[in-house]
Amino acid sequence: MNMVQVFDSCAVPDLMIRGLFPDADVSRLAVIALAFVTTLSCVAETPGFVLGFGDNSAWQSTIPDGVTNAVAVAAGLNHSLALKSDGTVVAWGSNANRQSTVPLGLSDVIAIAAGGWHSLALKSDGTVVAWGGDDARQSMIPSGVFGVTAIAAGRKHSLALKSDGTVVAWGDNKYGQCKIPYKLSSVIAIAAGHGHNLALKNDGTVVAWGYNEYGQCTVPAGLSGVTAITTGYWHNLALKNDGTVVAWGRNDDGQSTVPSGLSAVTAIAAGGWHSLALKGDGTIVEMGINASNPNVVVIYAATPVTRISEYRRIYGGSSRAVAIAAGRHHSLAIISK
Repeated sequence: MNMVQVFDSCAVPDLMIRGLFPDADVSRLAVIALAFVTTLSCVAETPGFVLGFGDNSAWQSTIPDGVTNAVAVAAGLNHSLALKSDGTVVAWGSNANRQSTVPLGLSDVIAIAAGGWHSLALKSDGTVVAWGGDDARQSMIPSGVFGVTAIAAGRKHSLALKSDGTVVAWGDNKYGQCKIPYKLSSVIAIAAGHGHNLALKNDGTVVAWGYNEYGQCTVPAGLSGVTAITTGYWHNLALKNDGTVVAWGRNDDGQSTVPSGLSAVTAIAAGGWHSLALKGDGTIVEMGINASNPNVVVIYAATPVTRISEYRRIYGGSSRAVAIAAGRHHSLAIISK
């Protein structure tokens, strides 16, 4: 997706657009997220402000005031989350199932996840808090879920990685996505898609289970040296220790076609029909197309677009993206000066 795109639902005044992009054709541009950082503290995560781009039909790409010092972002179906450096969470976008209504007093959060219609937060004491849609009991934390080190949220199911390397799943099990593979252990990372899951083991290999109509649960032969994983609706990305990316699963919109020569990648994110890769220089490479609005310029993986020029022009030459997230048709990035 474009970092800056046209959406009828975006109501940013023309004067604001002209002020941010003095050389731009306002008829073709709309800035869909403004959350300015007033202070930056020097922490390992390099906090920054959040930039949203893509579909804004539920205001999921319009960042609320006060979302500064963000250290993590998560994008769901039509809602978004940001984790601030003080351990609090901000949510915005669709709230039809109260997925954007953060529980009162929630604090000490160290990780967040956004699903289809629900949200998860991992606290520093290893417990999980869930809110939003619960029609498949995806927000009903099972007893015994403690000592958690990572969380993931799918369309209507949830995952938790425990400190002993095992995985717990709950919620919709229509495709077996909540049936953990026998003797799965030594897991260090998890990811949840529409109806499937991935687990990264400490030996750099990947395990997949659940819905497999598009081959998303058929891990490429010989895949190893993986350091990070992410799932979209029906596709997956894996980041290898050499900075390259491997993708598999549904690819009708180019979401699983990795651009030739893509390297030096530090983070990955998979959305509905698009994918993102964050490079070490702070640039974002986009793959797939924007299926939510066929009138918007289509970006294919074969011709990746980096958008660092836009936010560097606005916020200074040293500005860079330090984190990314992808929802169904929208994306989020944390920008640090």
